[in-house]
Amino acid sequence: MASLLICCTPVHGHVAPLLAAATSLVTHGHRVRFLTGAKYRGKVEATGAEFLPLPQEADYDDADLDAAFPGRVGRSGIDGIRYDMTTIFVKPMPAQARAVEAAIAAESVDVILSEPMFTGLAALVDRPGRPAIVSLGIIPLGLPSPDTAPMGFGLPPMKGPVGRVRNALLSSFAEHVAFAPVQKEASRLATEVSGQPLDGFFMNWLSKADAVVQFTVAEFEYPRRATPLPVHFVGPIARTVPSEGALPDWWDELDGSRPVIHVTQGTVANKNYDELIAPAMLGLCAEDALVVVSTGGRAVSTLPHPLPANVRAAEYLPYDKLLPLTDVLVTNGGYGGVHYAMEHGVPLVVAGTTEDKVEVTARVAWSGVGVNLRTNKPTPGAIGDAVRRVRGTPSFRVASASIGRKIAASSGLDGLNEVVVKLAESR
Repeated sequence: MASLLICCTPVHGHVAPLLAAATSLVTHGHRVRFLTGAKYRGKVEATGAEFLPLPQEADYDDADLDAAFPGRVGRSGIDGIRYDMTTIFVKPMPAQARAVEAAIAAESVDVILSEPMFTGLAALVDRPGRPAIVSLGIIPLGLPSPDTAPMGFGLPPMKGPVGRVRNALLSSFAEHVAFAPVQKEASRLATEVSGQPLDGFFMNWLSKADAVVQFTVAEFEYPRRATPLPVHFVGPIARTVPSEGALPDWWDELDGSRPVIHVTQGTVANKNYDELIAPAMLGLCAEDALVVVSTGGRAVSTLPHPLPANVRAAEYLPYDKLLPLTDVLVTNGGYGGVHYAMEHGVPLVVAGTTEDKVEVTARVAWSGVGVNLRTNKPTPGAIGDAVRRVRGTPSFRVASASIGRKIAASSGLDGLNEVVVKLAESR
């Protein structure tokens, strides 16, 4: 049994997959403590892990980030990204680092497991005698490489010397121009914690960890000729499981007589239907298909009404039953939702440019499993054209099914446990 510390920023999309990891690691017999925001105490304790609260200055309510951080209202583009990086993820660095140090002082830790945006570890990763650190890949792999553009640009690999020059120039631009103010603040805060400025770009701290466990398969990640540490592809952390909830009263219409197009904005970025759901319903209203919409937990009555005649909607839908019947998934590109689709061999139309979605959607196009609309607010016409293209081009479904077979064969959370056990035994 190993003593483990899981570290996570208090954001639902980060916490949720790490809760699944905690449940599995507890089941494997490890002592697990989970450091995150106070609102997640109940969910952490339900995994069997011990909850450790982040200090107040590192905690916030992610349900309404605009209310938690009023300064982000009205910002967009690179200015908005810089603000979010600095305020939401970098400024908590000292408080996060102190919380990690306190947890280690209170009880010996064999392995720290952290998602990449927990910047407190950027200030501690160079500390001698620290526990082993594993970066948990809940977003696309961000390890710096001459073979890939830096995170945030949404650019697929470019082969040959020209590609490597492009990547080097973009990396320099990201560090010294686009995110220079963020880097300056991160380095200042790291000095406050450790007495030393950051040795490198703040987003590259995970290259100094002991291992990366990436929650995808290699076929959905850009190839790198070499990495500075071992990268273990274990497949998506969440797999579709049998559901027992009541089905909507229209479910019997999914009888195979008409194609099924599923549209979702996920369970987090679903406050504004005008971003994807509303234009999708309009752009697909004339299709000879059933357009099945999930609101991600919001009341169906909040959808624009009246619904087109071919639209069916529900707050939640059972993916174990829906995805085997689905011809195309239209989504804003959440990492988990995209993997659910590929697990079932469903091709995609994706439209998302915020958070990590710009990198997820780029990989959808690069891997051949779908069409990337390269915008956060596609037009109805663009969605309709993309869906018809995906339905009419078998290669998209073939590519998705191929990755689905790799997902089925991947080790999942058992693979994470194997990495943790080996690291703990080697300390």
